[in-house]
Amino acid sequence: MDKKTVVETTINGEQIEFLCEPRQSLLEVLRDELGMTGSKEGCLTGDCGACTVIIDGRATCSCLMLGVEAQGHKIETIEGLANGAQLHPLQQKFLENASLQCGICTPGILMSAKALLDHNPTPSEAEIRYALAGNLCRCTGYDKIVRGVLDAAKAVASKAA
Repeated sequence: MDKKTVVETTINGEQIEFLCEPRQSLLEVLRDELGMTGSKEGCLTGDCGACTVIIDGRATCSCLMLGVEAQGHKIETIEGLANGAQLHPLQQKFLENASLQCGICTPGILMSAKALLDHNPTPSEAEIRYALAGNLCRCTGYDKIVRGVLDAAKAVASKAA
């Protein structure tokens, strides 16, 4: 067993300190050490996007980042998307548009979509498709997912106005 390293970071707005082995991925740390099981393990090669989290505003596959690399960064996970019982507009619109099925890919898609809307609150369909290109879904059609993101963008814009 390798010597564990202390890592201090911010996850979902909360200062967190955890111990991890130098070889552990951020995905392993989130799921196994911190009990945040929303991010899913899919391919472990960064190809499927099921483990996507937002790090310093950028959608990132947590399976490709070591836990020790989280030191000092701001991380957002699917667990922090809703505000208590109040769903984020993306979550609400995914429900309304039937944009999900089995749920393995959904957390990663939601986080990729949130990163997009944080940077571009009024994306075009093409921009949404490009932003979600790293997220694979085997159950549903991408059209419902894109519609869910477009509707969420409209909901966010109407609240801001």
